[in-house]
Amino acid sequence: MQVPIAKPYIGEEEKRAALEALASGQLSQGPRVAEFEKAFAGYHGAKHGVATSNGTTALTTALMAHEIGPGDEVIVPAFSFFATASCVLSVGATPVFADIDAATFCMSAQAAEVLITPRTKAIMPVHLYGLPADMAAFQSLCERRGLVLLEDAAQAHGAKIGPRSVGTWGTASFSFYPTKNMTTTEGGMVLTNDDRIAERLRMIRHQGMSTQYLHEVVGYNFRMTDPSAAIGLVQLGRLPEWQKKRNANARHYDQHLRSVRVPRAPEGYSHVYHQYTVRVPEGVGRDAVLKRLNERGVGARVYYPLPIHKQPVFQRLLGDRTPALPETDRATREVLSLPVHPLLTDEELEYVVAEVNAAC
Repeated sequence: MQVPIAKPYIGEEEKRAALEALASGQLSQGPRVAEFEKAFAGYHGAKHGVATSNGTTALTTALMAHEIGPGDEVIVPAFSFFATASCVLSVGATPVFADIDAATFCMSAQAAEVLITPRTKAIMPVHLYGLPADMAAFQSLCERRGLVLLEDAAQAHGAKIGPRSVGTWGTASFSFYPTKNMTTTEGGMVLTNDDRIAERLRMIRHQGMSTQYLHEVVGYNFRMTDPSAAIGLVQLGRLPEWQKKRNANARHYDQHLRSVRVPRAPEGYSHVYHQYTVRVPEGVGRDAVLKRLNERGVGARVYYPLPIHKQPVFQRLLGDRTPALPETDRATREVLSLPVHPLLTDEELEYVVAEVNAAC
């Protein structure tokens, strides 16, 4: 049996919506993009949604909208996808790497606070694997220290703390890459409740223009296409049902997996399980478990085997200033993500459980 880690779904409704957008002749940043922006922002309870070409450009646009650039520092986790930090470099600022909380894999607010310097402009927690970071702590910290709060919500569509969705605590960036909980094939979105920031976001993603051929700021072509937005509107409608299935799959793993540490969400947090990530005890050997599972057809993956601060590009930049991040290092040795996508069958779920229990 082959059980992939992710299984993007593009159904007949998505295909029809994309073809209708193509036939309309309005292909880039047209009415479907505007409709998708409004719907996605409304789903999260945010005032503004600004669509972009992908998740990385969403992060970059958010940084630029807050005028973060050379001489500024942005505190980010090292245990995340590379774009969390590379987008900081791309605007000329300096990423400063903080350690994670061992229980959640998300950046620790306490670890971030000790890294604040006069050059710190923003803090960017990541809602890793679909679990919100401790946003109350980060919001309080940013308010006390006069810092911009950015959310890397690329993996956390619809995640909540209590009744409040991610994407409403700061300026938040989402990704619609094919393996995410919903997709536009490629695409991104920035959410904000700040009118001024929303205006800057819209200009930056559209060559810096406020009106046609009037360029107010330096911008880029970070626009989303209407066929992508049309697909996104259909997928957004599917998201609640898909999320129920992800949660059911996660509960099944919680109840039946042995010898691995299963993920736990803090009280009041809703985990959307972009990834179902366990810890394999160091004495067992994560890499050996991964190898066996892959050989047996289970598409387990390690997100992430090498933290950002130890990637070659950052090793060249940091040199002997590479920070000591013990919880990040431990996570890279122990984490293992299992298939949790909503298209898993009961038979596939049982197979994954049996293979993980046999491997550990």
